[in-house]
Amino acid sequence: MSQNYAKDQPKGFRNYLQNIAIVGAGGRVGKFITDAILANGKPTLTAIIRKGSTNQVPEGVLIKEVNYDDHSSLVAALQGQDALIITMGVTAPKEQSIKLIKAAADANVEWIVPNEFGFNHDDEKFDADTYVGIPKKSERQLIEQIGKSSWLGIACNFWYEFSLGSGERTYGFDLKNRTALFYDDGEEKIPTSTWQLTGKTVANLLSLKVLPDDENDTSATLDGYRNKFINVRSFRVSQKDMLASILRVTGDSIENWTIRKVKVEDYYAENVKKFHEGNRESFARLMYSRAFFKGATSFVTEFDNEKLGLPVEDFDEFTKAAVDMHKDGYFDVIYG
Repeated sequence: MSQNYAKDQPKGFRNYLQNIAIVGAGGRVGKFITDAILANGKPTLTAIIRKGSTNQVPEGVLIKEVNYDDHSSLVAALQGQDALIITMGVTAPKEQSIKLIKAAADANVEWIVPNEFGFNHDDEKFDADTYVGIPKKSERQLIEQIGKSSWLGIACNFWYEFSLGSGERTYGFDLKNRTALFYDDGEEKIPTSTWQLTGKTVANLLSLKVLPDDENDTSATLDGYRNKFINVRSFRVSQKDMLASILRVTGDSIENWTIRKVKVEDYYAENVKKFHEGNRESFARLMYSRAFFKGATSFVTEFDNEKLGLPVEDFDEFTKAAVDMHKDGYFDVIYG
């Protein structure tokens, strides 16, 4: 396909996004995306919320209420929007994303950031092994099949603060009891991103020009990412790196910690079995452990941080954020 340029577009063409809608503006990652877009000062941001919702939306964000059982309600709310960002929790109805994608097409929304803030899904074996990639792929395929919109996939990998503080089931750390579960020797490095960087990724991405100005314009554009993954990371670290950071920010000593090591392939297989037997917590354990297979995430070799003007973050700062969230009871509210 030949490259299009802004200089060749008809009169009235805007080479930037003016209006963006977001679902989940006050949610776990949605609030970071919302704050980052507001900090950029553009485009205009509208929160799509369910009628009767009591969720709080930050000042400066427009609000449109919808009925998810009424297609025309969704289409009306999305009229005039250039892009739709979908952020929803794992407990949201699976058909909700499909309804939004179809409504966006009927409202002529050109760009959709789907509800999949995780791994680049170019590795189909990894997708199948973690049980998340295949359903997400069907949503991207739907966007392409309808042909009215294009998707922009945010491959930020696991969220660092959340995964560090969520207990043994994720990155292997029980901050309360000072225990660590290491996959093999704890030295496999994986990419991981903070919520803050994820928010800035979406905000800076949607602030890009749509098309290059002309043949001499080599800057990043939305068109260059059309129907592709945007690969970003805050850090590339191992479990040993994480533990060392925990010790630095807490002033603790390694002697106060109990470290247990498991063979990662066996641990993964064990939790696949438990998951199929109905143990829901094993889903997180199988998904996270699969990412620590040797070389599992090495298929992504280029990241888009520099192209998107993303900051270099301080590892210990966000380790401390996770420790503070743990102390404040954040994870107790989530997991009970």
